[in-house]
Amino acid sequence: MFGRMKLKLCAIALFAIAATFCMQGTFAFYSTTGVATNVVTTGGIEMAIRETTDGGNPFPKEGVYIMPGDIVSKRVTVESLCSHPFYLRVKPVYGIDSEALSSEDCFKLNVNDENWQLHEGWYYYTAAVLPGETTPEVFSHVEIVGDKVDTGYIGHTLTLTVVAQAVQSEHNPLTDGKVWTASGWPAETEAKEG
Repeated sequence: MFGRMKLKLCAIALFAIAATFCMQGTFAFYSTTGVATNVVTTGGIEMAIRETTDGGNPFPKEGVYIMPGDIVSKRVTVESLCSHPFYLRVKPVYGIDSEALSSEDCFKLNVNDENWQLHEGWYYYTAAVLPGETTPEVFSHVEIVGDKVDTGYIGHTLTLTVVAQAVQSEHNPLTDGKVWTASGWPAETEAKEG
């Protein structure tokens, strides 16, 4: 019964809020935004963040309704739209629409650590992205951590913004094969939803 109720929650928002309060459950909204920050170099770098579901459909722009413990299908890749290879890094940035609540630890990503390495908050693709190539998934699912998302989150929107940055790989040597040692990465800035 609870599984069927949850499917209805996604379709009818007003019913979802009423049903959630009656069941003493937790109900929140999960949204997502992709932002691509490019380093402009001779020849230029162009890329696109692609976010799809398990079925191959685009991740809904309006977001999805969630409950604690939900595992949301969200497959994030980056596609090269240029004729030059580049190094790439991606950073998930978490947020919530309330200063009184925290998004910290509300999300758990199943990161593809075979192709992506974590270094100082960024996931670096372990090879150069070739022209026209789409990377393997950075992650494919987002778990809403149940013991972090309590009833205080009802009616609020949790956000996951994916920020991507790239630098040219041509004539840009790496130290010990570590992509984060490439020259030209942009200075760290506060990521904002775009």
